[in-house]
Amino acid sequence: MTFSLPASNVTRVLYGAPVTRRRDALRNRAAILEAANDVLAGGGAAALMPEVARRAGVAQATLYRHFADRQALVAAVIDHQLRLLEALAAGQVPFRDLLHEVLRRQIAMHELVRLVRRLEPAVQQRYRQRAIAAVAVAMNRAHRDGHVRADLTSEDLALMFAMVQGAAENATGPAAARAVDLLMDGLFSDLAAHCRSAPASGDS
Repeated sequence: MTFSLPASNVTRVLYGAPVTRRRDALRNRAAILEAANDVLAGGGAAALMPEVARRAGVAQATLYRHFADRQALVAAVIDHQLRLLEALAAGQVPFRDLLHEVLRRQIAMHELVRLVRRLEPAVQQRYRQRAIAAVAVAMNRAHRDGHVRADLTSEDLALMFAMVQGAAENATGPAAARAVDLLMDGLFSDLAAHCRSAPASGDS
């Protein structure tokens, strides 16, 4: 005795179900990452996993199928944020706009940054270098076009990130955001002053 299925059922059995499951899995993963970003931006790291599952609209079992534990989820959120940064940097965004966005996100995601600081130093350094390298892409373009002071270096970027993190940990939201504005204004107003004081081409 043999069994047969209509061609449409064969296609569904052989191809349709796995494709549907894959699409569902991708949707769930995207929803989980979006929810995790929202939770961490709201300072809700204490109950991260159950809150993320609730906001993503998935069962906790589904969450744990995608991310085995809290550390795996945090690592995925960090990677997601770095990918966004790298895409912005590669997209010819002006250096000033990119730096302001990075520092603003650092304030908004200070809870995520706090979790990063609990990781092994080598892991922290890897993430830090990746962020600095992305911003340095735009900084180098700005150097080439004369849009930023010539003595600004990657080490200065690291220093700025540390300064903003200190503000995020020791000030309220508006005060921390004000620190970013002051830092940006100081950096680029110094450039303007330097340009005004530099002798014009051909001056004796």
